Amino acid sequence: MFTKKSEQKQIPAADPFKIPRESHNLSRKDIDENALKVLYRLHNAGFRALLVGGGVRDLLLGLKPKDFDITTNATPEEVKALFRNCRLIGRRFRLAHILFGREVIEVATFRGHHDDDNGQDAQKVKQSKAGMLLRDNVYGSLEEDAERRDFTVNALYYDIADFAIYDFCNGMKDLQERRLTLIGDPEVRYREDPVRMIRAIRFSAKLDLTISEECAEPIRRLAPLLQDIPAARHFDEVIKLLLSGQGLVTYRLLKEYKLLQVLFPILFKDGEDDKATQLIEQALTDTDRRIAQGKHLTPAYIYAIILWYPLEQRAQEMAFEGGLDYYDAFLLAMNEVLSIQVKTIAIPKRFTAAVRDIWVLQLRLPRFGGKRAQRVYQHIKFRAAFDFLSLRAKVEQSSELAELTAWWQEYQNHNKLPDHSYAGNASKATEVKPADKKPYKKRRYPNKKHKKTETTGVD
Repeated sequence: MFTKKSEQKQIPAADPFKIPRESHNLSRKDIDENALKVLYRLHNAGFRALLVGGGVRDLLLGLKPKDFDITTNATPEEVKALFRNCRLIGRRFRLAHILFGREVIEVATFRGHHDDDNGQDAQKVKQSKAGMLLRDNVYGSLEEDAERRDFTVNALYYDIADFAIYDFCNGMKDLQERRLTLIGDPEVRYREDPVRMIRAIRFSAKLDLTISEECAEPIRRLAPLLQDIPAARHFDEVIKLLLSGQGLVTYRLLKEYKLLQVLFPILFKDGEDDKATQLIEQALTDTDRRIAQGKHLTPAYIYAIILWYPLEQRAQEMAFEGGLDYYDAFLLAMNEVLSIQVKTIAIPKRFTAAVRDIWVLQLRLPRFGGKRAQRVYQHIKFRAAFDFLSLRAKVEQSSELAELTAWWQEYQNHNKLPDHSYAGNASKATEVKPADKKPYKKRRYPNKKHKKTETTGVD
């Protein structure tokens, strides 16, 4: 049962956990307008409302947050009653999402300790045998909520009532010392939610924080626990890892802590491939640079690169063992490699379809007699496939791939095609003319007069 703000015990001004407005640099002008609307409506309704997590952490670091999360002593149902644009989600932990067009402000109720007997029989915590939380709808106080959060730097609260920051877990000190520390026993916290190991890597790379020794030690031992996490959740986490602008650093940390081996087991089936590592690291270097320039990137491109050498190896094995044409073996290998990967990371079909296109175009790019080059060039995934080809030429140091890349680069620059198949001299070129098409004529149908029939009322 929650009490209104006016009925709550007030925190004394000398509270050691309270950092007054004049002692920190977080300002309301830096907070999202819609997040402020939610904070003020909750506050005006008599509830306590605080900005929490990454929004507070990033603002204190001088960064621009992507999300603004709010925590309150109002129940999800009470939040929904205040906002018509609210929907309740989640089974593991009930949350309120306030919708402002495409923007979502997430509101969570203060979480409590698992062993509290607070009369919420229908919402008691549920854990697996390994200790992973399956359901966690136990509510509590602000102090308990802080203790239930993952990292100290994510347990900082900005109170809209007095513009103070509340720090119950020494998060400000860790932020100043650039240290990432878990709240509580690291092994217990990782077992509760193994994805915290991935988050530790992500925050370390993104914020340039050093993972504390006690926080880092259990990760390699507990990495296999990630196999119990739904593959769909892994997809969202991996996108944040590799397409956040710190992909290369993140990739190396994942491998160092044995998490990459769980997420992409097919990469390590026959031991680590140095050529695959070079290709992936070069791709992530290029990707980080493109993200810094504000350019868009599709996850399909990264997955196509990560899984390329396992695909090539499997296609060669199938061609040799089954006596198949390489192209047929390649198509079969694509299905097998993707079916293995989606068991650990549920890549949506719209991305697996794009991955297939990029792969198949690697076989079509060297074959463009007649009008084939034009058809390849007009393919929706041509640019991604060409970038992939250029990357392969650079990493493999192949003169053949380098010549092929140069040919396609000239084709794009001048929209000209050599008058013979790709074999060397790209200087002899003739202009490519679009295929002749007959103008589309709208088909006209004669008007048909339908005779009226009398209805009898009988079916």
